[in-house]
This record gives sequence, C-alpha cells and structure tokens, in this order.
Amino acid sequence: VQLQASGGGLVQAGGSLRLSCAASGRTFSRYTMGWFRQAPGKEREFVAAITRDSFVTYYADSVKGRFTISRDNFKNTLFLQMRNLKPEDAAAYYCAAKEDSGYYIEENDYDFWGQGTLVTVSS
Repeated sequence: VQLQASGGGLVQAGGSLRLSCAASGRTFSRYTMGWFRQAPGKEREFVAAITRDSFVTYYADSVKGRFTISRDNFKNTLFLQMRNLKPEDAAAYYCAAKEDSGYYIEENDYDFWGQGTLVTVSS
C-alpha cells in the first residue's frame, strides 16, 4: 500500500488542523493505521492508532482529548483531527499501515509509511 499524507501547515497555538493520509494500491480496510510524529532533534513518537474496523482507537497521553484519529474505508483515507494545538505538537507527522486486525503503538510494528507532513505551531 502507498500512503500520502497531507494537511500540515502553520497554525497558532490553540488552533486546529486536520491531517489526511490517502492510501492506494491495496484494500485499505485490511490495514490497521497509525500516526507518528517527529520533531527536529527528537525521535519519532507514536501519536494515535486505529484498527481497520475503527472499533478501537488509542492515543498517546500527550494528545489524548485533543486529537481524534478516524478513517473512511470507502474513501481509503485516514484522518487526524488536531485541536487546541500546542507549540510542542510541532513536528513532521507520518501515517503508517500494517496489515493486521489489532492496533500497534511501536514504530517497528508498521510496514508501510507515508512521507511526512509538517505541522508548525506558533506561540
């Protein structure tokens, strides 16, 4: 599966952004999906995950209550709605896929990655 992330940009602290990740090449509904992020000088970290049937979502503590992961299996697209953004949320955001029914929070568990989309948060 090929993944294409988009939707990043510059936003003021407290603002919102919605990231998208368009999938192509294989049946999107076969894949559990995740979002990760990497700030300059830091390691890539888990943000959120969603099972292929959307029944289970899981979030990093740092974004819980502010970010919402969702997917549209008919449109082959993954989303990350980000609200009340903070300067520490600034990073390149990556979507990832694994052909499985569970959910995963470790970077090494995912097999396919999109390119990053950059989120900048001004204070």
